[in-house]
Amino acid sequence: MPCWYYEKKDLKRETPSIHDGIDFETESRYRKEGARFIIDTGTKMGLRYDTMATGVVYFHRFYMFHSFKEFPRYVTACCCLFLAGKVEETPKKCKDIIKVAKASLSEAQFQQFGEDAKEEVMTLERILLQTIRFDLQVEHPYGYLIKYAKSLKGDKSKLQKMVQMAWTFVNDSLCTTLCLQWEPEVIAIALMYLAGKLSKFEITDWSGRQPRHIRWWDMFVEDISLEILEDICHQVLDLYSQQPARTDSPQGNAGVVPTKVQPVLPITTPTKPIGGRGAGGFDQRLDAMQPKVEVSAAAGYVNYAMGVTNTNSLSVSVPPNMNVAPPINVSHALPPPPPVGHSFPYPGYPMIPPTANPPVPPTPPQVYPPPLPPTQSAQFYPAYPSFPGQVYPPTPTSSQPLPPPPRPY
Repeated sequence: MPCWYYEKKDLKRETPSIHDGIDFETESRYRKEGARFIIDTGTKMGLRYDTMATGVVYFHRFYMFHSFKEFPRYVTACCCLFLAGKVEETPKKCKDIIKVAKASLSEAQFQQFGEDAKEEVMTLERILLQTIRFDLQVEHPYGYLIKYAKSLKGDKSKLQKMVQMAWTFVNDSLCTTLCLQWEPEVIAIALMYLAGKLSKFEITDWSGRQPRHIRWWDMFVEDISLEILEDICHQVLDLYSQQPARTDSPQGNAGVVPTKVQPVLPITTPTKPIGGRGAGGFDQRLDAMQPKVEVSAAAGYVNYAMGVTNTNSLSVSVPPNMNVAPPINVSHALPPPPPVGHSFPYPGYPMIPPTANPPVPPTPPQVYPPPLPPTQSAQFYPAYPSFPGQVYPPTPTSSQPLPPPPRPY
């Protein structure tokens, strides 16, 4: 299978879009808009989080081999979501995806789909499969996030809040190229580190701790420096410091003002002026931002994965696409016995009182036909009619070869 991880410097200088004349900031904006479009469309269609994440990863990998000038991002986004639905066993019809996409895009943006939108997406699916070399299975940080959180010790409510915040950061990281830089294990650790910093949850003990483990993540991934984790966190925080981007297209629609505005990232909104990376370090940047993270969208998934049954202390709600049935209050007690004077509801057919020995209707003995006498032949089928010039069955002659003996094993 191909290696899908690249150096950060190569993502800024060696992509097909940059070679095609698109600067790095514009390409990053196109990637973010395509990823957010996949997430919004998948959410409206009730798809799971892993299906949407798989579609976003396909989207990022596709544009490591093709330019945004060659393939419109919204057509590619619909194609990636269509393929991800089949891979994750949550398929959606192509026409339904296009219908939801048309309602979310402006007329100028939907013109990228051409005259036959369905045929455009289906044709691009074959190009997508060849581009990603049929490497369809994708791992995401969500599973590692829950796995690592279950090994941590501390206040359960604070831990739950930290995991919900980290889950939200994983969702937002899909709008960056982190899935092209690091493995999902590293991303999960970095965003848990960021969530712990923001939620003031200090991890001091964990299950399976060994003397050689200095930090909690050393038990899962060794030799990860704080510089790597903070660089990943900075890339996620950069989403929250960007201004709302334009929605023009490299396919020649730059002069058209869209009538519908795409949702603006991030979910986390800063409440103070945001400083850059040079504003005094990672901790100083967090203190300057003081972001308010909305964790209610991630609470249902996290509570279900962590096995939390009592969530009254958490002011969160399960999203509508959780696919988890609400609890039903079913009485497991036996029904009360009928009253003594119980009567049959139909007076025309009175109830027969039960007895110890109910009457059994007589059964007539079974009669068998008498056997034939020994001198009488049993009736059989008539002889097969003979045809002129043919003997049925053919009489074997000595000139016919014998069948070969069975092959020894």
